Amino acid sequence: MLALDVCRNARDNGLELSFAATGGGTLEADFKTAGAPFFRLNRRLPFDPQLVSRLRKILKENDFDVIHTHQAVAAIHAYMAAAGLRAKHVLSFPGFYSDAKNRLTTKFLVPRMAANISCSKGLLEWLETSEHLDISRFQMIYNGVDTRRLEYSGETLKEELKLPAAAFLFGMVSHFYAAPRKDQITLCRAFAKVAAELPDAHLILVGKVESGAEAKYDECVKIVKEHDLQSRVHFLGQRDDLAKVVNSLDVYVFSSLHEGLPIALMEAMLARKPCILSDIPPLLEVSNNGEFAEVFETRNAEELAEKLVKIARDDQYRNDLADRAHEFAQKTFSIVAHLEKLKKLYESIV
Repeated sequence: MLALDVCRNARDNGLELSFAATGGGTLEADFKTAGAPFFRLNRRLPFDPQLVSRLRKILKENDFDVIHTHQAVAAIHAYMAAAGLRAKHVLSFPGFYSDAKNRLTTKFLVPRMAANISCSKGLLEWLETSEHLDISRFQMIYNGVDTRRLEYSGETLKEELKLPAAAFLFGMVSHFYAAPRKDQITLCRAFAKVAAELPDAHLILVGKVESGAEAKYDECVKIVKEHDLQSRVHFLGQRDDLAKVVNSLDVYVFSSLHEGLPIALMEAMLARKPCILSDIPPLLEVSNNGEFAEVFETRNAEELAEKLVKIARDDQYRNDLADRAHEFAQKTFSIVAHLEKLKKLYESIV
């Protein structure tokens, strides 16, 4: 999505670019109409000499100033394809990785890049301490969000679910993962503790149940049934209408155990939604160490319950928090801010 937002906004922000993809997906049609020349390639092997050859032809025909890749597997193909050409190579690190092939490829590529980009301070620290990479050649550039994706004026979730106009919607948007990444269980426990105090409150849980995560989902359903909250906790599954969900919620809750750099939190802040966050480093980083959100101790349902009540009962505080978060996010996480920093980096290496 970041790459798509970049393609859609690059020209208006002083960048002429083309985009190449080595696989398909649900966004392919969007890329074709994003306003940047689009090259659809195929990778048939872990390292594909035919892909290198096709990519080299594209690079020579277009005489690019910069090649920017976002994954180690793409970067190694581009590095080989650009051998002897004048283009400078930039490699982005969009998140954490764990497999041996990525580690080995990354260690080879990093010192050979004109610049490397980390999407967060936390990731940069991890690359240095855990992966033992030389971060002196790294830049830190936050991801950006195109707020036009968040615009919505249609039916709300309240209308879809036939809830009263006075209903107050807490919501969490995340899949139920098998790995310890998200923590819907703590949120359900917290909501159960305060449901009687907040009779108009409802909880919206958006996201599919990943294979291996059935027990987490079942535990949430069990909590809801034990407290007779079936009419107030709504499991909506996977949704493609993000803008509708974002604009319908009164408060976003990010009950997470692990994150990379949470785009969903940036989107919520940019949509002027107040947020409640678990106190893990990536969420604290995006919220400026909790300055622009309410923060609770990870896995602490009691503290989260207190935050739910506090933010629901104080309209003035809730709106002020949302306004301040929105102003900070516009300066820090908008697609315009991202492209400005990207352009300065390109200019510094060409």
